[in-house]
Amino acid sequence: MQVDKGRLEIAVLGLGYVGLPLAVEFAKKYSTWGFDINLRRIEQLTDGIDSTREVARADLEAVQRKDGSDTGVVFTRDIEDIRSCNIYIVTVPTPIDSHNQPDFTPLLGASEAVASVLSKGDVVIFESTVYPGLTEEVCVPVLERVSGLGFNVDFHVGYSPERINPGDPDRRLPDIKKVVSGSTPETAAFVEELYASIISAGTHRASSIRVAEAAKVIENIQRDVNIALINELAIVFARAGIDTQEVLEAAGTKWNFLPFRPGLVGGHCIGVDPYYLTYKAMELGYHPEMILAGRRINDGMAEHIASQVINLMTKKRIQVVDARILVLGMTFKENCPDIRNTKVTGVIKKFVEFHARVEVYDPWVEPSDVDSDDFSLIGAPVSGDYDAIILAVAHREFREMGVDAIRQLGKAEHILYDVKSVFESRFVDGRL
Repeated sequence: MQVDKGRLEIAVLGLGYVGLPLAVEFAKKYSTWGFDINLRRIEQLTDGIDSTREVARADLEAVQRKDGSDTGVVFTRDIEDIRSCNIYIVTVPTPIDSHNQPDFTPLLGASEAVASVLSKGDVVIFESTVYPGLTEEVCVPVLERVSGLGFNVDFHVGYSPERINPGDPDRRLPDIKKVVSGSTPETAAFVEELYASIISAGTHRASSIRVAEAAKVIENIQRDVNIALINELAIVFARAGIDTQEVLEAAGTKWNFLPFRPGLVGGHCIGVDPYYLTYKAMELGYHPEMILAGRRINDGMAEHIASQVINLMTKKRIQVVDARILVLGMTFKENCPDIRNTKVTGVIKKFVEFHARVEVYDPWVEPSDVDSDDFSLIGAPVSGDYDAIILAVAHREFREMGVDAIRQLGKAEHILYDVKSVFESRFVDGRL
């Protein structure tokens, strides 16, 4: 390796939930650049505003580079600004397309951008979740082709999968153990040393980039499959007239029963990452039955929830057509403003098919982020106005409201369905 350890200048490409906290931590010790193609995002961050709410204004302002300082971060969308860097960390999303196939567009774009400013002795580290082999099979050839440099000769590559948990104040970046790897043993040692300087929880060095890639993708697959099992049990228990939460509480008294809960599985991790491994598995000639079965079950939960609410409304003789439905929460998880791949929209779509009028209230969502003709995103719900209320996301605001205040939003005869089982079964008409 040729990297000058005495002059580390780091560029983080992609300033979302993963990249921004990373840039902030590195900026405390190193000269750091935060790069993103979104001009509005760059302008907001420069002004101390993080729309993801992961980094507080005071923390963001504290790490912005001061004149003459050797540390701190500068935010930019000009690729030439990061040409002087010798460490490039890629943290862009790895989404799927409408056919559940991996969409490499952001990753390829970031690889081309890095390659355009890559110099001899530089190290490129990828954090984006991928299938085992993708970094070296897809990204490295782009780096070589565009830069004209040789892999493991002129530049080296590392992989350290992100483990950010959005909306979790107790598990921040430095508190989560980091898996690290490199394209050579020397690179792996360097990558480990670099991350160890900001991660207080420590590191785990994988034997290869492929092992680190595989470890990351199965973290989310394991959760997905386990949640799918509980979701399937919830469907069975609903038909049997048994409260799923009571069953789980009883079973949970055994020491080795895992505390998974049913729910909508959306977002940009659990609902997406499994398709990267299934894509690779089928490329290798194997059809992954359990992983895909889990995906089918979890993707079908929105329709199950809507059907449950409709059945409860019918039993109370509340007409679904033209009914006013209030959905509390739209994001993919609680206390987080991210609506990417949220499955709440699947619940809404079902009611729209029945010609119900749907209103959504979510204090975490910016109206400018929502563009839909299916529902209205409202500033505040009107008391006594709704035929059915669906508590879809367990934001702290809804917990603090309490069940009585939420009930007051409904008409004299209404349904309250608690997707997240925030309240005891005796206080609601139904829950998952």
